[in-house]
Amino acid sequence: MDLLSATVSAAVASFFLVLIFFCVLLLRVFTGKSLNHPQYPPVMGTVFHQLLYFNRIHDYHIDVVRRQRTFRLLAPAQSELYTAEPRNVEHILKTNYDNYSKGSYHTEILGDIFGRGIFNADGDSWRQQRKIASFEFSTRVLRDFSCAVFRIKAAKLAETILGFVAMNQTFDIQDLLMRCSLDSIFKVGFGVDLNCLEGSNEEGRKFIKAFDDSNRLVYYRYVDPFWKLRRILNLGSEGSLKKNTKIMDGFVFGVIRNKRKQMFEQQKYNDKEDILSRFLEASKEDPLSMTDQYLRDIILNFMIAGKDTSGGTLSWFFYLLCKHPLIQEKVAGEVREIINCKENEINFNAFASCLTDTALDKMHYLHAALTETLRLYPAVPVDGRCADRDDVLPDGFRVKKGDYVYYMAYAMGRMTYIWGEDAEDFRPERWLGDGLFRPESPFKFVSFHAGPRICLGKEFAYRQMKIVAMVLLHFFRFRLADEKKLVTYKTMLTLHIDGGLHLNAIPRVVFDKF
Repeated sequence: MDLLSATVSAAVASFFLVLIFFCVLLLRVFTGKSLNHPQYPPVMGTVFHQLLYFNRIHDYHIDVVRRQRTFRLLAPAQSELYTAEPRNVEHILKTNYDNYSKGSYHTEILGDIFGRGIFNADGDSWRQQRKIASFEFSTRVLRDFSCAVFRIKAAKLAETILGFVAMNQTFDIQDLLMRCSLDSIFKVGFGVDLNCLEGSNEEGRKFIKAFDDSNRLVYYRYVDPFWKLRRILNLGSEGSLKKNTKIMDGFVFGVIRNKRKQMFEQQKYNDKEDILSRFLEASKEDPLSMTDQYLRDIILNFMIAGKDTSGGTLSWFFYLLCKHPLIQEKVAGEVREIINCKENEINFNAFASCLTDTALDKMHYLHAALTETLRLYPAVPVDGRCADRDDVLPDGFRVKKGDYVYYMAYAMGRMTYIWGEDAEDFRPERWLGDGLFRPESPFKFVSFHAGPRICLGKEFAYRQMKIVAMVLLHFFRFRLADEKKLVTYKTMLTLHIDGGLHLNAIPRVVFDKF
């Protein structure tokens, strides 16, 4: 009986502690936020609305933006400003760039995965990584090496899909594209043959699952006011995140050790084709700051950029092509028109070898279709910055020091005041003028960021996506396995298709093995 009373008393005490904590949280949410001040963006909700609409959070943003282009959601520590106004985006990312940083709130949330890597860093750390990466992306060596890798991986992907065709099976193209992209980024970025696409690397398979799961779990921190308590107690999502981080760390530290060993054993190592080698060389000059932990952070940052931008975008691209079969045929027709190597049309590797830089540059309609995909399904649907000083946005609204200003690429891509009445339609032609690709302002199309922090790997990503798309569309026609199934996103840092994308492939040519 004493044990029962003690248990009940503990439960009641715990309940009241949580209640008190929640009341304090609410008080902090609404205190000192200038709720009705006309110079500050209108309050359209609180952080709890984000939690309520978590599974459709980007659609929730769209609903609000259609009523108010710049608005606030109240949070315990500061206001969170959200904007879908291109003038404000340009102000934050370029005009008044020096006043906006990642901020401690953002870096703490993402720190367990991305640490001090380039996408989670400011100041000297960011400049150091940016300088090295900028040099690497500008070299002809990396360009040629990366394209060679992309061709090999694209041919291997086509071979894998042919295997499903031979067995008359559907397949999850998102899973295949993510594994193909991961193989590519590890080879190009880190000099490692991961072989995830073949499925022969069990350690690699566990790593990619841990990384993707962590992507979603860490995003949940943005809407969970109790995440720090969960982390201390190692409960729920935070317990899972800790396990996944351990898996990722073990794998990445192994990659670093092996690369150090390779560089040490190799007598002449002048042609450093991969990015990790360049960072390892730099670590010799500054071993105290460029530790293995720092290199681990760099690897995971480049990985999310390389894998999720290309793999995720291509997944949405093939979804849109399946929903618009005439556009799929138009892209395939452009491939046939530009790539004139009929003698190799049933040889994956030989065809891929025809995809030269000159050929890729001529693929204007494909480039437009990929860009249109990114407009509707940006790899990073929401991003933001912290105001280091009080500021006034171009639309007249004030920002307080410490406020976070988020720009919503997903919502912006669907706004008629930016893209016209057909904003929600998939129409590659909006990017073409006289048959040539015509770019738009990076502050209305923010899929590759803008300003001083614009994505260094933009052209790198386009080359990879074009090569994969051209190989697959030359050999196959794609259809949705279930036309009636709702296809939507999974809420996480990057925009994945929830549950994958299951397709059927129909060969465009006659293969010998059939």
